[in-house]
Amino acid sequence: MITVLSGGTGTPKLLQGIKEIVDTKELTIIVNTLENDYFSGVYVSADIDTVLYTMSDIINDEFWYGVKGDTFITHERLAEIGCPELLRIGDIDRATKIQKTQLMEKYGLARACEIQAKNMGIESRIIPMSEEDSEITIVSDIGELEFHDFLIKHQSEPEVLDLRFSNVAPSEGVVDAIRNSKAVIIGPSNPITSILPILSLEGVREALKDTYVIAVSPIIGSDAVSGPASKFMKALDIEVSSVGVADLYKDFLDNIVIDDKDSNLEPQLKQIINKVTITNTIMNSLGVKKNLAQIIIDSIP
Repeated sequence: MITVLSGGTGTPKLLQGIKEIVDTKELTIIVNTLENDYFSGVYVSADIDTVLYTMSDIINDEFWYGVKGDTFITHERLAEIGCPELLRIGDIDRATKIQKTQLMEKYGLARACEIQAKNMGIESRIIPMSEEDSEITIVSDIGELEFHDFLIKHQSEPEVLDLRFSNVAPSEGVVDAIRNSKAVIIGPSNPITSILPILSLEGVREALKDTYVIAVSPIIGSDAVSGPASKFMKALDIEVSSVGVADLYKDFLDNIVIDDKDSNLEPQLKQIINKVTITNTIMNSLGVKKNLAQIIIDSIP
């Protein structure tokens, strides 16, 4: 079995490649829940839904959220009647969220995800990192902001001074999935708001120390491939580079995959970890995604 730690953008791109070359029944995906919240009366777990849509081949891969070909009739009507939404939720996407909200009331988040994955024909196991509500606060130069206010309302423009997130308990099966895996792949998601919350769960870092772990760096040069990861890393005094990523994971990391453009960092990285894999990590086609996935799988001892 292989386990992937995922956020909602970079890692799902990699999952598109992975699911083409491995038996998806042997794949477990542990997904960040830090940013989950209620919007317009429905529970929004953006990263989980992105993984669900990716694994069922309906993801809108232009924007990496929502469903391809979706309509926005409800969203637009809400704005017309004076009830605008912070998030632009499509109609098909909203149906998924409504169902998840109802299932959660009866079963909890993990079981809701299991039911939805099965309904979508997904053979992989998708586990939310936690069943507990979590909170994240972005401390910025314009005050304290909730994550979605920072990301959407303010378009990630404020300077980030610090960030805080609540500690939550891992979902049942998270630590066991890591322990029972042949390898764990840390995808190229935001290392601070997508991966670090998973690593902060009780028992996770300890389990990773006993498992082969390979991470794909989401940083090329001194900036993130996408999203505000570089701002968050700077706020926590973490070097914005693949070296900073490796340092964040160094107590359990066995191999880091970096982009060709960062090949000059190999000597520095090898002072932190034993193995560095250098290849094209810009996943702008399915061919590149499959090639990157194959390189990762082939590197597993």
